[in-house]
Amino acid sequence: MQECEGYLIIIGGAEDKNGESVILKQAPQMLSEGEILTVLTTATEKPEEVGADYYEVFQRLGVKNVQILDISTRDDAENENNCGKIRSSKCVFMTGGDQLRITSILGGTAAYAELKSCYNRGGIIMGTSAGASVMSSTMVVQGKDNEPARKCTLKMAPGLGLLGGVIIDQHFDQRGRFGRLLCGVAENPDVLGIGIDEDTAVKLYPDMHFEIIGSNAVTIIDGKSIQCSNVSELNPDEILAIMGVTVHTLPRGYGFNLKDRKVLRLKDGN
Repeated sequence: MQECEGYLIIIGGAEDKNGESVILKQAPQMLSEGEILTVLTTATEKPEEVGADYYEVFQRLGVKNVQILDISTRDDAENENNCGKIRSSKCVFMTGGDQLRITSILGGTAAYAELKSCYNRGGIIMGTSAGASVMSSTMVVQGKDNEPARKCTLKMAPGLGLLGGVIIDQHFDQRGRFGRLLCGVAENPDVLGIGIDEDTAVKLYPDMHFEIIGSNAVTIIDGKSIQCSNVSELNPDEILAIMGVTVHTLPRGYGFNLKDRKVLRLKDGN
């Protein structure tokens, strides 16, 4: 797993915006004076409302230079003025909504290239809910919540590719998504499943280790230890059988090294 210069803050959705805002407070803590945070509203069909909400939150938390960027068409994503806003940003925050809106609008465009460049040159990419799922190379698009793991019920699609070798799911425990993430890992045991609860985030450092931030937990499903499963057999709607999978559930104060797949016990909680 290749190291990068930048940081990812991957949020499971429903993050605290009005209280201590531990997760969103990462932005002012990591930004220097004068650096720009851009709220990218591509995922939502209510860009003005959502953008205004996050503008107020980040201003309250002490980020002085906040700009809202509504890229809602592929023409918008090729617009030089819009690309310039991303280019000038130290941090880009992707809101929740529909992750397929993000990939179908940004994929292969100049704005997408600027987003990746921002990350590669040491910038911070934050995303919540849909803005979290889209960070991986392969993202969850649709699956059954609050149901046993069933084969062939998970729909996935290419993501933005900021982080390879993982599948990210959000609103994880609150919407009962363990089964669907388990199916994703069973289909490709080399991929790590990362399920992030609400008001919880993964902060990924350039050396490919992350720490857990927020009030709930992150579930990691590691398929490398799988002994066998029935995921490739016929009868696509039957219950998944899987043996030997490794599962970690980690609250704040813990972390994980993606390169060697080891749990980290951090000295200080968040």
